[in-house]
Order: sequence, then C-alpha cells, then structure tokens
Amino acid sequence: MTEGLAGYDDHPDGVVVADARGQVVVFNRAVEQITGVTAAAALGKQLDAALPLEGLDGRAWWPCVRPYDGMRTVTGHPERNLILPGGQEVLVTSRYVRDEPRGPVTRVVVAVRGTRHRAREELSRAELVSTVAHELRSPLTSVKGFTATLLAKWDRFNDDQKRLMLETVNADADRVTRLITELLDIARIDSGRLAVSRQVVDIGKVVERHVAAMTAAGEDPDLFKVRVEPGIPEMWVDADKLDQVLGNLLENAVRHGAGRVTIEVEPEGDGAAVTVTDEGEGIADEQRDRVFTRFWRSGRRGGTGLGLYIVRGLVEAHGGRIEVGRGPGGGARFRFVLPAATPDFLD
Repeated sequence: MTEGLAGYDDHPDGVVVADARGQVVVFNRAVEQITGVTAAAALGKQLDAALPLEGLDGRAWWPCVRPYDGMRTVTGHPERNLILPGGQEVLVTSRYVRDEPRGPVTRVVVAVRGTRHRAREELSRAELVSTVAHELRSPLTSVKGFTATLLAKWDRFNDDQKRLMLETVNADADRVTRLITELLDIARIDSGRLAVSRQVVDIGKVVERHVAAMTAAGEDPDLFKVRVEPGIPEMWVDADKLDQVLGNLLENAVRHGAGRVTIEVEPEGDGAAVTVTDEGEGIADEQRDRVFTRFWRSGRRGGTGLGLYIVRGLVEAHGGRIEVGRGPGGGARFRFVLPAATPDFLD
C-alpha cells in the first residue's frame, strides 16, 4: 500500500481508493472479506475492474456515475444499495476528492459494507412497529367498544355506569397518549434530535411530588422512603424529561419490585445523583447489560419494553449517565447522575 494509506486496514468498513488515473491504490482487509477479492489481485487495476458494481436495475454502475469525466460539481454519492458479481448486495458510499473546486478528480474513495447492519436496523424498526401496534390495539378496542355502546344505548345506563365507562375510556386514552409519546421519544433519540429545554429545578421537590401523586392514586405512603441530602447545587434540567425519568423508575420499582421503595437524592460532582431502590428480586447479573436496550422486559410482565431505553436517552441528552445494580436488600437499584449545568447551556 502507498505510504500513509496503510491505516485503512484498521477501518471496520471496506475501503477502496483509486488515484487520479483510476488505478486502485488501497483495497483494505474489510473489502477483501466482503468481495472475496484479495488486495494483491485488486491493487493497480482500474477501479471499475477491481470493484465491478451494478445497480439494482442490472446496469453497470461506474459508467453511469463517471467519477473522472463526469460533471465537475459532483463530489460523490450517498449510500446506496448495489450488487457485486455473484449477486451479493452491498451498501456503497463514494467521495470524489479534488485538489481545487471543479478541478479534476485526484482520488476516488469508496466505502463498502454489507447489508447485515441495515437488516438489523430494519428488523428493529419492524419489531418496534409491531410492539407499539400490539400495545395500541387493546386500549383502542376498549375506547371503541365503550363509546359505541354509550352512543347506541345511552338511555339504558344509569349515571354510575356511564361514569365508569367514561373513566375507562379516559384511562385508555391516556395509555394511547403515553405510547405515542414513547414512539416520538424513540424517534428523537435515535435521530439525535432530542431537544433539552433547561430551567431551574429542585430535584428533591420533584421526587416528593411524584411520591405524593402515587400515594394519592392509592399507593401506601409507607411504601416510600425519601432522603434528600443537603448541598445539592442549583440544577438546570428539562423539567418534563426529569418527570419522565422519575415516573418510569418509580413505576417500575412499584410494579416489578417488592417491599419499600427508597429514593435518595444527593450531590454528585458538580451535579446531583438520584437513586431508586426496591426490595424485590432484583435483576440478574447477566441481564444488566441489556436493561437499557430496546424491548428489554423482566420476563414476568408485559409492556413495550421501551421505557428504560427512553430513560437512558433522556438522561444522556442532559450529559448525564445511568446505571443499574443490586440494592442492599437484593432488589434493583437504579442510579442516574445529572450535571448541574448553567444558564449558559440553555437551548
């Protein structure tokens, strides 16, 4: 390989580089594995001979794009599906390097990778759609059933029966709203477009408010123990996203844990840490690395399995971190740390 280009062998994707004459000067190990062609056989050949590619329509690709004698405003091509000899489908990205604008091409750099990664992404999207559709079906069926019944037989029900059905419809509508919010959060996290609107928040009071809301909804007040240490700095965080994080962790602790739920808020570095611990069975050691991935479930109960994936995304959007471990009593222990931030970081 040409001096200074040997580092391409460390690249995880296949890389092919052709010089100003169209001769291949780099053919790295990854592209050898993808194409089955050795570097020794490819180096020195013309690009279209060393890496023959066809479009999905069966036409040869290099004569169509004409990197060396095509339009001088073209700088390359975004990733697209192309076919290698033998029918193997690959993802190809190209870049045309010019020493001066609109000058002749001095180097063509081509990245090649297999479609396995994209197939995994597509499978993950399909599973996401399937999961959310399944979760939406039940509340929507309930909403449709109760509203149709009330519209058709309104006069046959007394006020208490009507109230019960309307309360059920309202609860199911809230469930649908939560599912849609989860789906939108997933899209923003995956695309890196999750916006954080910071304001001054008293995390201790937020925790106490969540606990008060859960006890007002019927949970035993003795179920919760809250400890807020002094010295917590002024925290600039997104109040709504903090509510999502705390709501999810507390709901999980009550639903999937057992015994008392302990919430601790304490200073940590230049920010604050919040720890939520239950006294249930905890999470097996071999499962902990998967807790914050999509569709992880404890195995005992249903749900979308997206909640903790979103929690991690919300915490990391603040520049924080979250971890899971085992509490003193053997239950699950979730701990997240947020930097204090300052008004200078306001979006």
